Amino acid sequence: MEPRNFDGDADRPRSAGAKQTGRVLVIGPYLRVRAGSSDAQSESYVLRDAEARLDEAAGLARAIDLVVADAIIAPISQIRPATYIGKGKVEEIAGLIKSLEVELVVMDCALAPIQQRNLEKELHAKVLDRTGLILEIFGRRAKTREGSLQVELAHLNYQRSRLVRSWTHLERQRGGFGFMGGPGETQIEADRRLIQERISKLESELKKVQATRRLHRAGRQRVPYRVVALVGYTNAGKSTLFNRLTRADVQAADMLFATLDPTLRALTLPHGGKAMLSDTVGFISNLPTQLVAAFRATLEEVLEADVILHVRDISHEDAEAQQSDVDAVLRQLGINPDDSGRIIEVWNKIDRYDAEQREELLNIAARRPEDHPAMLVSAATGEGIDALLAAIEERLAAKRTTLDLSIDAADGAGISWLHRNAEVLAKELHDGRFDMTVRVDETKRDIVVSRFDAVPHLSAT
Repeated sequence: MEPRNFDGDADRPRSAGAKQTGRVLVIGPYLRVRAGSSDAQSESYVLRDAEARLDEAAGLARAIDLVVADAIIAPISQIRPATYIGKGKVEEIAGLIKSLEVELVVMDCALAPIQQRNLEKELHAKVLDRTGLILEIFGRRAKTREGSLQVELAHLNYQRSRLVRSWTHLERQRGGFGFMGGPGETQIEADRRLIQERISKLESELKKVQATRRLHRAGRQRVPYRVVALVGYTNAGKSTLFNRLTRADVQAADMLFATLDPTLRALTLPHGGKAMLSDTVGFISNLPTQLVAAFRATLEEVLEADVILHVRDISHEDAEAQQSDVDAVLRQLGINPDDSGRIIEVWNKIDRYDAEQREELLNIAARRPEDHPAMLVSAATGEGIDALLAAIEERLAAKRTTLDLSIDAADGAGISWLHRNAEVLAKELHDGRFDMTVRVDETKRDIVVSRFDAVPHLSAT
């Protein structure tokens, strides 16, 4: 469906016929902001094309099986405190709702509780803003116990701010002791108290889950496996790349937020070394702050990762804006997106280019600074995967020291310690002694040098 610009004189759509369950009208109430204006909310806000933003909002609605009856752009010059959009546009949208016979209106913006309530009264339809829609998707996608807890926590924090006086039952109730009773508490206050109690319980349960995750992470840190994390805009192809790199079968679909719960699998490097690859939830523009906070435990895999692969759908028309959105979330997590020693940019979906376009893309990548390379790959076809694996191995090796040592074959405890705490690259038995080449973290380098009289390897891989 082609998005239409709805600026007062747009043609009315034809009647959609019989009413269907889950029919939705998607509205893009986008501010008219000039690039460079101080009113711009973010760099990506200016970069992102209005039709691409609306198409993404419609994709979010379809991700929870809603039928998009129409998707329109409603440009506004300023945000109205009462209804976000102007009175005239509210009336026109109300007419669209009646002719299309929709049940739900999705506003691709963040609505204040009072704005949402006023729009529902004026439009006579349920209204959902961008934050509420993303929360609904996350609620559908969460499969693990941790994911479900995080989604519910984020949803309750969102719902708590939506308790406004819009129904007659939210009147003062009787309460207190005695025959007549005291002033009691309002229904709103009772609802808020119940929500707060549930939030406290969820936070307590999540702390237990986080403690378990920390134990698992500590267990991995006792073995010589490093962690590589995938991050990127939703639908950039992270799960497809994850499956290609690890030969796993994680769900991968052409759908926003197809993957929600984090997954860890072993990654085999070109020279036989091992690492742990982590697939995480996709990012999106204007990601609700409730979700960033709630999913911080899940995203700890990214915080602790030795190497981060920023996967980009380089074929997308809004690729630059999507990169800016991901960088913003990484900064929220305390990660510097310009850390070239830790982050590798992966340009995915190059199979969508013809030979001439691909050559142009290769030239663009070649002109990038040496410390900020871009790896061109196709997760779907496997093109460029070997080069990407080599780059991952090189980054991991740069953070470790390669040492040579000789150890008595009878020193079983020492050999066992090395296998647990270092990556054994070579091991040969000569005259009752093992000549070994190992790679260790800087934190363990001094221990290996002092305990095993190790020396730097002259030709480290």
